[in-house]
Amino acid sequence: MKFLYSGGLNPPLWLCEKRCRKDYIFIMNLDGKWVADLGNGHYRNPIIYADYSDPDIVRVGSDFYMTASSFVNLPGLPILHSKDLVNWELINHAVDRLQDIYDEPKHGCGVWAPAIRYHAGKFYIYYGDPDLGIMMTCTDDIYGRWEPIRCVKEHRGIIDTCPLWDDDGRAYIVHGYARSRCGIKSKLGLLEMTPDGTEVISEDKIIFDGTVSHPTLEGPKIYKRNGWYYIMAPAGGVPTGWEVALRSRRIDGPYEDRIVLRQGNTEVNGPHQGGWVELENGENWFVHFQDIEVAGRIIHLQPVQWIDDWPIMGENIDSGRCGQPVLTHRKPNVGKEYPVSVIPTSDDFSGDRLGLQWSWQANPREEWYSLSANPGHLRLYATGRDTMWNTPNVLTQLWQAPSMVTTVKVTLPRGTGRNRAALGVIGLRYGYISLSDDGIIRFVKGDSEAPELIPPEVVVTDKIISTTTAYLRTEVISKVNGYTALVRCCYSTDGEHFKCMGEFDGEQGKWVGAKHAIYVTGDSGAYADFADFTVE
Repeated sequence: MKFLYSGGLNPPLWLCEKRCRKDYIFIMNLDGKWVADLGNGHYRNPIIYADYSDPDIVRVGSDFYMTASSFVNLPGLPILHSKDLVNWELINHAVDRLQDIYDEPKHGCGVWAPAIRYHAGKFYIYYGDPDLGIMMTCTDDIYGRWEPIRCVKEHRGIIDTCPLWDDDGRAYIVHGYARSRCGIKSKLGLLEMTPDGTEVISEDKIIFDGTVSHPTLEGPKIYKRNGWYYIMAPAGGVPTGWEVALRSRRIDGPYEDRIVLRQGNTEVNGPHQGGWVELENGENWFVHFQDIEVAGRIIHLQPVQWIDDWPIMGENIDSGRCGQPVLTHRKPNVGKEYPVSVIPTSDDFSGDRLGLQWSWQANPREEWYSLSANPGHLRLYATGRDTMWNTPNVLTQLWQAPSMVTTVKVTLPRGTGRNRAALGVIGLRYGYISLSDDGIIRFVKGDSEAPELIPPEVVVTDKIISTTTAYLRTEVISKVNGYTALVRCCYSTDGEHFKCMGEFDGEQGKWVGAKHAIYVTGDSGAYADFADFTVE
């Protein structure tokens, strides 16, 4: 018996066309969320159906911790925890706010490709901000507060940074380059740091050039094993690339290279950019992403074999040289079974702080919201901005499944029509449904890259409902293997009977997947109350 899909009513088209036979069982989602654990000692990929881009991982004892790119979504640098590499929970964020330049939305900037490591009793995260330099934060309590972001080296164009503390106590950073900032691409550099990892003390040295053999080489992670230095890095571009392993007896090279994971005969395009981890029992695993466009970069788990001191990731299809992704596989042997866990989505706003699944489009401010002004509700305040794309206090959330229905109840104080509360799906092209304080429902479509002579947002339809309390809903319907999605915007006055106001094709954002979004627009200080945000 094979277990391949539990995506509810909308399995990927390639699975329906190629895999729907009698010996396959379809497992439903848990409360509308994607579940990777098949309950029979096996798992399915992706292990997380959410845009945790550029993942990196570290093991500390019997615990695994993961972080990912968060760009300018704040709080940022999400911290995820697992006991078995399959079931993950979101436990914290390492950064509450970034530098002051991120007080306004700067989509696609900020935190790029972080690396998480554990050294001398502390957790460290390094990342490259393409406009500022190498950044670092650390903590001795991964569930607690992290230290303020420290700039280890100011430099425009250094990205994708990863540290290594060598056996002799010396510390290094391996990194990539952003051609858009510094004119260099497809090369990897090396810097030495002070032993405490707080300052760079050497000149930058290019240690590998992938221009010819591995174009768009980036996102390196550096390790040491059996006397070899290994750099594992993606190449070939995000949608279509592969994973490269480099090895050398010296940290500064020369490095020999080999492709160790590629798409092969699977539907998993561009399998690369991630982190390697070794279990206490000697098993090896690799966590990486797959870019599926509208939903972003979802997370996969591959078994790893070592043959002649080279890693082979996934299913070995090339005589001990290269692997291809697995769709299902035996779970990692961590010594016991752990319960299924999923990342939260729905929120009844009954707590004294926002759920960890929420993030803002810029550095957050306390005056943007309240959970105490109307208990059991989230009160969002307007800041006088115009479009959803350019408003800093838009509250967003990652998708956690291919298809979903999202509903929230909104209430505004009655007014003159200048103020509106909205629920939508945001990306480079986006849409939302809103309710005004004079009782008008409106369906709006937006374009973040609209030409100067074309309005960035356009009202498609509106309707008078003569109430300032309503239920707003978006229905996301996965299409084309999950790479695209149709989004319907609906409303109801009683929470049971919904009417569709319009639909649009969802689109990914700047280096990120599409996201749920709620916000209030209008006069500065205007507000709306949101209740019972549910994702099914």
